Amino acid sequence: MSGTTATMCGAFSQCRSVLVTGASRGLGLQLVKDLVKKSERPAVIIATARDPAAAEELQRVVKEHSGIHVVTLDVTSQASIDAAVEEVSPLVGAEGLNCLINNAAVGGSINLKTVTAEEMLKTYESNTVAPLMVTKAFLPLLRAAATRGSGMGIHRAAVINMSSILASIQLNSGALAEFKCYPYRASKAALNMVTRCLAVDLESEGILCVAVHPGWVRTDMGGPRGELSVEESVSSILSALAGLSEKDHGGYLDYAGKTLPW
Repeated sequence: MSGTTATMCGAFSQCRSVLVTGASRGLGLQLVKDLVKKSERPAVIIATARDPAAAEELQRVVKEHSGIHVVTLDVTSQASIDAAVEEVSPLVGAEGLNCLINNAAVGGSINLKTVTAEEMLKTYESNTVAPLMVTKAFLPLLRAAATRGSGMGIHRAAVINMSSILASIQLNSGALAEFKCYPYRASKAALNMVTRCLAVDLESEGILCVAVHPGWVRTDMGGPRGELSVEESVSSILSALAGLSEKDHGGYLDYAGKTLPW
């Protein structure tokens, strides 16, 4: 076992519970798959999906492994968010929720000619507002976990917001500027600000907040030309998450843990 793998296993064995939004496919599904296969893994893995019955691959993983709980969650519906919190509370109990991964999002390639106000608002709702509202709703469970540990990291309480390198204002030039997606870029840049705001407000309680770019991944959203497979991306992400500490709080990192420019 490599040193990195050993560290990841150890860190996730101390992280009793993880909740992943958007776990029906792509990165969210792979996160659940990788977490559940670790020899030392979170005792409670909560996978949320808007329509769990239609998430056939997720249901297969649930049947093959114990300790995975599938919860219905439409992140753009406050009623659905509230219902999910009610369902998750008894699953994590008094120990609370250690790690919330806000992964659910929408994409799309929309240029200046085709962009509409409706598309901007729809994407902003899913990619910026929803992660904030989900985090706000689950805060009591994150706070419960934070009271039981010290330092900062997934072993205590953490909010991981899946961002994108396309959210970087500084890097929107050259080759990266070729990706024309006004709603996606703007919504993820706004998510980065949400992450920083949360970091400021939750620092005193020991709740780590980080924005993470998963890489350009070959998924339905990333397209077939992506540089990384879903497996490669998630393996790196989990290794990076395992090593998060106070120094990363409020940060904007890539899948390898490297700091990105805002």
